[in-house]
Amino acid sequence: MSDLDHDTTDNSVTSEELATPALPDDRSLLILDDDKPFLTRLTRAMESRGFVVTPCETVAEGLAALESSPPAFAIIDMRLADGNGLDVISKLKASRPEARGIILTGYGNIATAVTAVKLGAFDYLAKPADADEIYHALMATQIDKPDAQENPMSADRVRWEHIQRVFESCDRNVSETARRLNMHRRTLQRILAKRAPR
Repeated sequence: MSDLDHDTTDNSVTSEELATPALPDDRSLLILDDDKPFLTRLTRAMESRGFVVTPCETVAEGLAALESSPPAFAIIDMRLADGNGLDVISKLKASRPEARGIILTGYGNIATAVTAVKLGAFDYLAKPADADEIYHALMATQIDKPDAQENPMSADRVRWEHIQRVFESCDRNVSETARRLNMHRRTLQRILAKRAPR
């Protein structure tokens, strides 16, 4: 006879249970990423952790999947060939407010993280992120990370963060951002197209 076969009611609640919000029984998960090998690996990794995964490679596919059945969880790449993953996060939050959506991107910066959270993202991870990090972010559980003081941002990264912050405050308008930064538009476009410096 297993523990599930008889009632062993215990009304005590641990502090850990109070700190972590209850997770839905629904383990449906949308993964949206246009890097096919990464999408395949992450799909397998999350299925092995008990999720029912719907993999998508485009914003259009992601939005269509949300229309038919909004998932309880989502892992969404920010920059895709046909658009921005933030549009999918926004739609997910409107369709299913309690869903946990993670924005995953190789173009990590503080300003975009703030925008992602305002649009309804539950968390934000910069690539490369492994399946364990992503799982812990989805479940809102602790994972040991290096102390920020041991790894301060480089001067290039600080400059990048500032440009991204201004870009987000200008609603991602390149011309207005270039004007505010007193920078040539083409120079700014080149900076925005590159990955974040370390």
